[in-house]
Amino acid sequence: MAGRINDDDVKAVRDAVPIDAVVSDYLQLRNAGGGNLKGLCPFHDEKSPSFQVSPSKGLYHCFGCQAGGDTLDFIMKIDHLSFSEAVERLAGQAGITLRYEEGGYTAGTSGRGERIRLVEAHKAAAQFYVDQLDSPEAEIGRKFLAERGFDQGAAAHFSVGYSPAGWDHLTRFLRGKGFSDKELITSGLAQDSRSGKPIDRFRGRLMWPIRDISGEVVGFGARKLRDDDNGPKYLNTPETAIYKKSQVLYGIDLAKKEIAKTSRAVVVEGYTDVMACHMAGVTTAIATCGTAFGGDHIKILRRLLMDNATAEVIFTFDGDAAGQKAALRAFEDDQKFAAETSIAVTPGGMDPCDLRLAQGDAAVSGLVESRTPLFEFALRHIVARHNLENPAGRAAALDEAAPVVANIKNIAIQHESAVQLAGMLGIRDEQFVVKRVAQLARWARERGNQPPQQGRGRPSYEAAPAPAGRPAGGPALNLRSPAHRTERELLKLALQRPALVSPAFDAYGMDEFTAPPYAAVRQAIQDAGGASLGTDDYLARVRDAAPNDTVRALVTELAVEAIHAKTVDEVYAGVQLVQVRLRAVDRRVHEIQGTMSRLGPQAPPEQLAAVQEELWVLQQYGQRLRNRGAEGL
Repeated sequence: MAGRINDDDVKAVRDAVPIDAVVSDYLQLRNAGGGNLKGLCPFHDEKSPSFQVSPSKGLYHCFGCQAGGDTLDFIMKIDHLSFSEAVERLAGQAGITLRYEEGGYTAGTSGRGERIRLVEAHKAAAQFYVDQLDSPEAEIGRKFLAERGFDQGAAAHFSVGYSPAGWDHLTRFLRGKGFSDKELITSGLAQDSRSGKPIDRFRGRLMWPIRDISGEVVGFGARKLRDDDNGPKYLNTPETAIYKKSQVLYGIDLAKKEIAKTSRAVVVEGYTDVMACHMAGVTTAIATCGTAFGGDHIKILRRLLMDNATAEVIFTFDGDAAGQKAALRAFEDDQKFAAETSIAVTPGGMDPCDLRLAQGDAAVSGLVESRTPLFEFALRHIVARHNLENPAGRAAALDEAAPVVANIKNIAIQHESAVQLAGMLGIRDEQFVVKRVAQLARWARERGNQPPQQGRGRPSYEAAPAPAGRPAGGPALNLRSPAHRTERELLKLALQRPALVSPAFDAYGMDEFTAPPYAAVRQAIQDAGGASLGTDDYLARVRDAAPNDTVRALVTELAVEAIHAKTVDEVYAGVQLVQVRLRAVDRRVHEIQGTMSRLGPQAPPEQLAAVQEELWVLQQYGQRLRNRGAEGL
């Protein structure tokens, strides 16, 4: 085994790869104020962004689900990696050669995590296929691309390749790269043969690498080229540890920045359609990989679109029966988006690739701009199924269509659509339809469904999220308590701006923090060397000193949460220091007064004198704090 990764190398990896650069590969981040960034949490569904990243501290925290940690924690959680796999992934990105405590530098590969190995195998395979596209055998593949309007530059942009027609060309190539037969089978790049030896899964096909949102190759889509190929037209990588077809979108690695920038995504049906759209300037195009557009795909897009009111998802489908069915299936998920959803129906049954060939790039961009709201398309489809020539048919159409309109989130659009529905049905009394829709919407709200809002989604979340009030698995915190609020602010200062509270903070005892979770954080700071330490790895030391994951999560939360002051300076820090100390003094005064009451006048004089002296000292100290503030500490 390769052994334990050298601690200095782990620190170098953490420092070399900014956390915001890593996180932004998975979701859109916006300014949250105070140097922090915010976005929709990738670990749970939410409408308003409660996920915050602090680039200066190298930490993230979700105030909704309490997930948090540093760059490595994020990679481990989102990609289901072990610690060593996460370090190796980021080290590869940063160009850092890792040292292992047993066995020196990473000359071997036997200790690498399975996922890392599978990704490396796919990366090597992708390059192998790209190189093969220039071979004489691949002429049929180059011809296929050329006939669809894709030149060498387009093929290179999407890393399109070719798999040789032999049985084990890729298998032998990857063996030469040090991959075992077991790894090749596990990766889905090879399969068992009758002879018991692995053979290539993809043979004699045009190859599209499928990348995840971070840009790693996790699978392939393979297109049949020859008539004697008895396989399906398209053959995809089977489900593996790194490839889940319901959780990947082809082209997302190329489209994600433009999707986030323009708040628009265009969903097409195939690899060549994505290529055609991008070549035509529609660089927000993506496609599913052999499966219907579903819930996991929605989650990916929502994190990029940030659920703002102007965001839009445009589906392109053929105008035939299959295309209409796919559009209606997409409409079933419409309410899972805060974004507006639209449909662009291709003319004459042509897909975007055919349309570009027939009419040029402008026709593809024009198709996208000619979109129709998806709910309007669904309404027309519903209405078309009924006989509107008689009252019974119109009533049946209204019964089926009115609930669709009632589910529209935007109240203004809901009203206009109700009027539009009345016109579709030929019902002259528009108000009758409007009232029917409003009644259905009201019933839905009364049943507990999400009420319609003035815009799609909730208002933007500009302020820092309200603290969760309970660290994961820990004791409850009463954030209405002035004492708890002040203790929280002081700990945030001690973690985020330690110079402002040092050296006074390090003299504070654990008992000065009345909330047990806060006392545990105070202990972790002390165990890490105190706030006065102020080293570059100060926060990492405090997190490492935390006794368990619960306290570690609270440290991260407090290190990321915004300090509630317009001006964070020595004056503000002094106020928090004084308030925490003063409340501790007042509590002790109250305890001593209770002790004196219990002792009574019959107590031994020397015991009573000692208690009275402590009480007098504390009362004088408390008064000095009230009069002089931080100077009295």
